[in-house]
Amino acid sequence: MNYPFDIIMVPLQFVILFFTVYFFVIGYCGMWRKHEDKILTPTKKIAVIVAAHNEEAVIGQLVENLKQLNYPADLYDIYVIADNCTDSTATVAHDAGAIVCERTHPTKKSKGFALEWMFERLFAMDKEYDAVAIFDADNLVHPNFLLEMNNRLMKGDKIIQGYLDAKNPYDTWVAGTFAIAFWVIDHISHLAKTNIGLSAVLGGTGMCITVDVLKKYGWRATCLTEDMEFTMKSLAEGIKTTWAHDAIVYDEKPLTFKQSWNQRKRWAQGQFDVAHRFIPKMLKEGIKRRDLRILDGCVYLLQPHFLMISTFFIVVSYVQLAFPPFYTNIYRFMPNELMTAIMMGQYILPMIILFKIKAKAKAWLYLLLYPVFIYSWIPIIFIGFIHRNEHEWSHTKHTRAMSIEELSGKKGIRH
Repeated sequence: MNYPFDIIMVPLQFVILFFTVYFFVIGYCGMWRKHEDKILTPTKKIAVIVAAHNEEAVIGQLVENLKQLNYPADLYDIYVIADNCTDSTATVAHDAGAIVCERTHPTKKSKGFALEWMFERLFAMDKEYDAVAIFDADNLVHPNFLLEMNNRLMKGDKIIQGYLDAKNPYDTWVAGTFAIAFWVIDHISHLAKTNIGLSAVLGGTGMCITVDVLKKYGWRATCLTEDMEFTMKSLAEGIKTTWAHDAIVYDEKPLTFKQSWNQRKRWAQGQFDVAHRFIPKMLKEGIKRRDLRILDGCVYLLQPHFLMISTFFIVVSYVQLAFPPFYTNIYRFMPNELMTAIMMGQYILPMIILFKIKAKAKAWLYLLLYPVFIYSWIPIIFIGFIHRNEHEWSHTKHTRAMSIEELSGKKGIRH
């Protein structure tokens, strides 16, 4: 090493190289789907649970939608948690046909606490269920969602995540770029890892968990990203999350950049929190069990750290322009052609995904603004790291009321 600063920069380059190649290779494993013979006979009894806080504008449409699923009515019930509501969420949900459970608590106000409270009530009931399916109040659900989850449950899966689609991908450029990001993650992360035997990650909604897992290990996921917390807690026990590509849930995407910023900041805070609490245990268990799925979960949790390291490296690169030569260049460790292919991949992959899902022309237009969404993660991640120990829940207001019939007409839902 010719320069003292290389003591820091050279190891960082290897870290950046590892993460870049790792995500690049996994991403391309999501370009296909394995054939699956499905079990389409409904047998599993499912409690459908919706956590709602002041959601009177959208909860009615979701409950009506859930009542119309292609699943026997005697095999599922719809529960709405009216959590610390100050509006008419409970009334609207009840009138639409849901079983409403009202909850108030002065301090424990997050979705994680609401679900934990609901599970305890569920287990105390005389009626027994095989699994719970969890949705957010702003969602709409594909008619075959429970059929697809039944298929996965019948095959022995314990924790399942459905396909996270968008309810309003063409409302604004923010909603559009947010939707593209979810479509990309659905394929290059969840589907890709399923194809090669790794674990997907719960996405907060459109997820299904067996009652026996909840009873044995408990929920105990109450941080800002309760879905990720439960995923990693379960993975450390050797239970992976599987992916149901045809179990589709349509999520309302933020309409404004401020909403998007606040939501992603909460996710960043939560991921740092989960990473710092679970990585030591997961590393120990992954090595002990020789389980690549658990070690891959650690890599997933380290994504924000990777972005911070990469940003630091790039900033130093620009400093070098003023004070050359300052450090060893990363391209020394890999062929220029491979690095170019990887850099192009972050733009080509979204284009492939949009083509595969037959996205409308407007989505392709929003793709021009996709880099704005992606690079805005940089300040969000740093702010999330600074505030990683803060646990105040930030509620996203949902106003995009839409029925499943309207969505079917706009998106051409597969039946």
